Amino acid sequence: MGTLRTRRLPRRLLTHHLCLLTATGLTVFFLYVTRPYRDVITRLSFSTAYPALVLLVVTLWIGPWNLLRGQRTPVSNDLRRDVGIWAGILGMMHAGIGLCVHLRGRPWLYFVYRRSEGHSFPIRHDIFGFANETGLIATIILILLFVTSNDYALRRLGTPRWKQLQRWNYALFLFAFLHTIAYQTMEKQHAPFVATVAICAAITLFLQALGFQRRRARTAGCVRV
Repeated sequence: MGTLRTRRLPRRLLTHHLCLLTATGLTVFFLYVTRPYRDVITRLSFSTAYPALVLLVVTLWIGPWNLLRGQRTPVSNDLRRDVGIWAGILGMMHAGIGLCVHLRGRPWLYFVYRRSEGHSFPIRHDIFGFANETGLIATIILILLFVTSNDYALRRLGTPRWKQLQRWNYALFLFAFLHTIAYQTMEKQHAPFVATVAICAAITLFLQALGFQRRRARTAGCVRV
């Protein structure tokens, strides 16, 4: 088993990580240089957000796509895991940088009101607070999935518990999209980026629905047999 993992690593580095590094690097660079924002922090926050989101939804496309092609989906898929790793890297970068965009040096104000605003309930309950609170929940889930996306965690937790933990990817998808939509609403984002989010959501829901139907049909077939 150890030899097999050793052989898998160079292939993953060459066929997965090198390609993902190149694709994400070029995308981040393109978004960075084409945005009209004046400061580096805002450009970096924006340019890491959308690639992270796209990588996240790709992790949710791989399983249903394999089912639709008639292929078995293993417990741990190397491609899905490696795409998830890069989604995690960019997502955590975006979360860290994003806390420095609007309230420089006062990141707690993303989640609570200033005392001078006189709110009896200090937790933000406006759209800005909603955007940041959903982003925080998404980041916590992302970190949890990121640190367990490896063979060591799979062995330690066992297949059922590890698989159950990885299903939190669906919750991550939900909170990441709520976070994105809230910020797009506040910022009145341009149509191409709104369309990107809408298309990603539509394809994800469509493939997940088809995958669910295919799994249910297989299960029913096994029961009849």
